[in-house]
Amino acid sequence: MQSSGRYVAAIDQGTTSTRCIIFDHGGRIISSAQEEHRQIFPQPGWVEHDATEIWARTVQVVAGALASGGLTTGVIAAVGVTNQRETTVLWDRATGEPVAPAIVWQDMRTAGICDELARDGGQDRFRDRTGLPLATYFSGPKLRWLLETVPGARVRAEAGELLAGTIDSWLIWNLTGGIDGGVHVTDVTNASRTLLMNLATLDWDAGLLEAIGVPRACLPRIKPSSAIFGTARGVLQGVPVAGALGDQHAALMGQACFAPGEAKNTYGTGCFLLMNTGLVPVPSSHGLLTTLAYKLGDAPAVYALEGSIAIAGALVQWLRDNLGLIERASDIEALAASVEDNGGAYIVPAFSGLFAPYWRSDARGVIAGLTRYVTKGHLARATLEATAYQTCEVIDAMHADSGVPLTSLRVDGGMVANALLMQFQSDILGVPVIRPKVTETTALGAAYAAGLATGYWRDLDELRANWGQDAIWRPSMEEPRRTSLFASWKKAVTRSFDWEE
Repeated sequence: MQSSGRYVAAIDQGTTSTRCIIFDHGGRIISSAQEEHRQIFPQPGWVEHDATEIWARTVQVVAGALASGGLTTGVIAAVGVTNQRETTVLWDRATGEPVAPAIVWQDMRTAGICDELARDGGQDRFRDRTGLPLATYFSGPKLRWLLETVPGARVRAEAGELLAGTIDSWLIWNLTGGIDGGVHVTDVTNASRTLLMNLATLDWDAGLLEAIGVPRACLPRIKPSSAIFGTARGVLQGVPVAGALGDQHAALMGQACFAPGEAKNTYGTGCFLLMNTGLVPVPSSHGLLTTLAYKLGDAPAVYALEGSIAIAGALVQWLRDNLGLIERASDIEALAASVEDNGGAYIVPAFSGLFAPYWRSDARGVIAGLTRYVTKGHLARATLEATAYQTCEVIDAMHADSGVPLTSLRVDGGMVANALLMQFQSDILGVPVIRPKVTETTALGAAYAAGLATGYWRDLDELRANWGQDAIWRPSMEEPRRTSLFASWKKAVTRSFDWEE
């Protein structure tokens, strides 16, 4: 069916802020609004969000985007949701109130649960079914922790009185009515990050639920990424809620990476590199994740390999907020450009352990190679370079797993405005780095999923036609220098190991 609306809205609920962006048929931004929410750190290694605050911000930004564009809900054909992925919410079906703070994807409190599960079968115990190692990153152990520590939660969850899910489920339930008939669903991409979904069946796996200790009764139904889930109430009254994708999968769609071998890297709080592997899940033996790319309606699911880096833009925030070396995040480029190189200094930002390709929860952040010569300019440069080096390690692993050499890299996210970083990324990879005209690819991907479900866009060819190049950086570094810098980075990484017992 052809939709009657003129635009498609996307709700992009990220780790530090929530945005609503409204797009036209050409994938151009019509209007937007953004609000931050609190980051709560109750103790070392713990990271929490207030899910009620996130929902309030969502209502606020939707109203703000409509108002700034002078739009009514009548011109919105559909709304899609994209979200920080593994962050886990447990809430009361009758009151709509969370029973505890949301546990954020960066949180490490489930290390003991993951160690316990790994005693029988090791870190890759569930990898054949889930594509994932046992790690604090994923949602299933977070949900078990909530069920074990919130008084009465397990009994109530087993009775269906409590509902659980990632942020997409929380938002869609509230958007479609909440306690008054809200739809409790998730999509395959978010479900694939729980350690509870079977990659082959695309459903909750009874053996995984039992092993990890999560009752099926509290979990959402798993749906395609592009499908009409329900109709919005309230601020988007009457608009079909028709798309949901975890943020990195949404960015893959927004970058039009629809063919096997096409890859994108998103530079946000963390850094996430996904490569489309087509209709077959590719197992990884080099520390990557096998995950869903997307599922569009009744079409077969498309899979991806992912390299997840915990800390990228968050390292810039740390430099700003914890050390006070810069006033604004954007100041880092000028400070880093004030020196010619890193002065021999390397920062390994293992604040939450190391994700791909190491999966070392015992690692902690280090600054290596310090001498009296090193200034804040060198530390700023080392901060940016850390993201590029981590990306290079993930791409090496991807090549080893897939056999597909990278010929160019499509990039998006907040850090791609930093030309110094993009040039260094191209230099250390040895391939061109390409930034698209619309860098809000995460929101665009969610809009695409919703628009495809409602007929606003006909097919993937229409979406491919929307993609356009804004800037390209080509490698200019000599090979011996590249090899030397990368070897020193690898040495610095080993210094972060074995810090936590």
